[in-house]
Amino acid sequence: MLTLAILLAGQIAAPDTPAPAPVGAQVEVEGQAQAPAGRLGTAQQGGGDIVVTARRRAETVQSVPIAISVIGGTAIAETGAYNVARITQLQPTLQFYSTNPRNSAANIRGLGAPFGLTNDGIEQGVGIYVDQVYYSRIASATFDFTDTERIEILRGPQGTLYGKNTTAGAINITTRAPSFTPEARVELSAGNYDFFQGKASVSGPLVPDRVAVRLSTSVTTRRGTVYNVRTGEHLNSQDNVGLRGQMLFKATPGLDLTLYADYNRQNPDCCVQYYVRTGATQRPLNRQYAALAAAQGYAVPSTNAFDRVTDVDTALRAKQELGGVSLVGNLDLGAATLTSVTAWRFWHWDPSNDRDFIGLPITTVSANPSQQSQFSQELRIGSNGDHALDYVLGAFYFYQTIDTQGLQVQGPAASAFLLNPTSAGGRNPATLNGLTARNTIGFTNTSAALFGKLTWHVTDALQIAPGLRLNYDEKKGDYVSVVTTGAGELVTSAARFNDQRGVLAPQSYQPRFDNWNLSGDITAAYTVTPDIHAYATYARSYKSGGINLSGLPLDLGNNPILEAATVKPEKVNHYELGLKTQFLDRRATVNLAAFRTDIGDYQATVTNGQLGVLRGYLANAGKVRTQGVEFDSAFRPNERLNVYFNGAYTDAKYVKFVDAPCPPELSGGTAATAANPASPAGTIGGFSPANCDISGQRLPGVSKWAFSYGAEYDLPGQVGGLDGQFYVGYDGSYRSTFSSNPSRSLYTDIKGYGLSNFRAGFKATDSWNVFGWLRNAFDRDYYEVLALQSGSTGLVVGQPGDPRTYGVTVSRSF
Repeated sequence: MLTLAILLAGQIAAPDTPAPAPVGAQVEVEGQAQAPAGRLGTAQQGGGDIVVTARRRAETVQSVPIAISVIGGTAIAETGAYNVARITQLQPTLQFYSTNPRNSAANIRGLGAPFGLTNDGIEQGVGIYVDQVYYSRIASATFDFTDTERIEILRGPQGTLYGKNTTAGAINITTRAPSFTPEARVELSAGNYDFFQGKASVSGPLVPDRVAVRLSTSVTTRRGTVYNVRTGEHLNSQDNVGLRGQMLFKATPGLDLTLYADYNRQNPDCCVQYYVRTGATQRPLNRQYAALAAAQGYAVPSTNAFDRVTDVDTALRAKQELGGVSLVGNLDLGAATLTSVTAWRFWHWDPSNDRDFIGLPITTVSANPSQQSQFSQELRIGSNGDHALDYVLGAFYFYQTIDTQGLQVQGPAASAFLLNPTSAGGRNPATLNGLTARNTIGFTNTSAALFGKLTWHVTDALQIAPGLRLNYDEKKGDYVSVVTTGAGELVTSAARFNDQRGVLAPQSYQPRFDNWNLSGDITAAYTVTPDIHAYATYARSYKSGGINLSGLPLDLGNNPILEAATVKPEKVNHYELGLKTQFLDRRATVNLAAFRTDIGDYQATVTNGQLGVLRGYLANAGKVRTQGVEFDSAFRPNERLNVYFNGAYTDAKYVKFVDAPCPPELSGGTAATAANPASPAGTIGGFSPANCDISGQRLPGVSKWAFSYGAEYDLPGQVGGLDGQFYVGYDGSYRSTFSSNPSRSLYTDIKGYGLSNFRAGFKATDSWNVFGWLRNAFDRDYYEVLALQSGSTGLVVGQPGDPRTYGVTVSRSF
């Protein structure tokens, strides 16, 4: 629960701030002393407080005893932070990783979702909410923000305030509301790599003072940054379209209803990971990557990943459609407001991947198209006004179905690459050529909860706020994998199919999990002075158990291990101290937070060493701990200059994980025994342990140090008779080395890096904004993720981050 990170909406508080009020569908914040949406910094604009709805009521952000960051809509446009991945450069404790939209993970302080390929059978620890609706698919985080008013990032467990339980935090997105005053916005951007982005919105009344609508759209296209020398195509492109509509109906002075509808489509040539380096495993020399590739006369087009060339031989596709409808109603009962949020959403995923990552026909098809539907209903009642005892009480129901049709096909190079080349099967291409697994996967997820939060104003300065959540979760799955040879013969458990089952194993299992749990938290908040707020929080939370829906690991007989079909719930104990301060006539803000989170039965994504297992499976680590200190600061030395500097020290590690999968340098050899103990790391042809004790190692994806910093300077001026400001801005970020493998390996550590972004332009008052931008200005080479080729070949592949990009943005408000 970090306090304020970057209040990009501006914040000089007025002497008299509004009393907290329950959040309605459309809060008329213009009538309150709210700051306008500024470009950066907590002390930029002046004239009011930032109003947020983190606690399901409208409150000023500095007084909320929750670690929260707020990014305004203007900041999203001017910093280029138009999706969750780009927000990470502004927010030190938010991590987002994505090898394709489905295989994405949003983490806060290193917690949220296991690092690695996504498994549908578990929950996300970081909840994504848009206009109060929970988005169950993390793929939604890859879409562009459309007509966004603000984004609130909350840290720490939030289950006593939010519909779906979130043990690591929440990303709360609020779009711009329909307006009874006609207005329109247009924003156009163009840049290198054929980048184009267009956004537009229009709003106004249909019936004066009764019905208002808002329509908005966004389009983003960009040529890919990686060139495929085999096909002549540019990969990792962008092709996004978003449509959103809202209609507000003020039925009576005390009742308003808002209908939302949205549709989003992505269809890029994406997503490729390709050769980065090799590292020695414990396989025999003739089964290491270099020897396997040489035996087939193959060489990658470049061994320098930042040449940005590849030769993958499978067409890539990352097509997805996401959308839905929701109805939010608010009924003012006088002393309280009753809120209903009803929503239905869908997500359709149509991918194609090259899972051998190179130009040899090893795995020629790897695709898991999926269709998801979800329904949710939330009902809340919250007290109005400033009472001695304020409350929010709620009930939540969620039902989700997912249907997946998986297909994996091995090619003519598979036998030589995946089997022992000296064996009969390895010498015969027909052994694996055409080997096909067709997977039929079904999943249903039911969740129901009662939750509530009380705020007792013991005195004008002291608040005590306990919360409780009663939760029920039920998950049912059905996994069937039918495997056939290239000749169409059904692969069975017969010994003659051992080579095939070692690569693609037929499986059929029906996992089920259900559980009740009770969680809660308590916060004590104290207002030392109007500009100094302190708080302390303890939370006991649970992350629902799950089921494995990506296939099970195999035993020594190449049979699935059914005991691995389910994973236990995570048990979370969270502690936090926070201090929010402003001084120098509120021209400076410095906020501090110290936290510790202990998790028992941590849900980890692990991989096994068998040749054909492309997807990880879930397992429980004994115990994980993350702790650290975070600070956020922003300064406004004068009317023209704003500066911010935010940082986080995060120590996240496995406290106890004694049976973890081994890193690649300890994998692939002959099974170690008492007579033949495990060999040192990287011993070619050595003996490998069945598992490894990685207790004390850092969690993947988490940098020990992370910072964001920047400044903006403006001068009044005039262009074409328009009054406004010329401005120049800088935004920088840095993160230290982090691991990109569940079990840390020197082969997959990503070195620390810093990025610098610049912008400069002219903004006319309430109309034009024209600016040029330069991102990754110094063309820093860095990786977003690294991964391993299956089968302990020693090949390390990766996804480089964007190179230097530049362009111009023009926007106009009417």
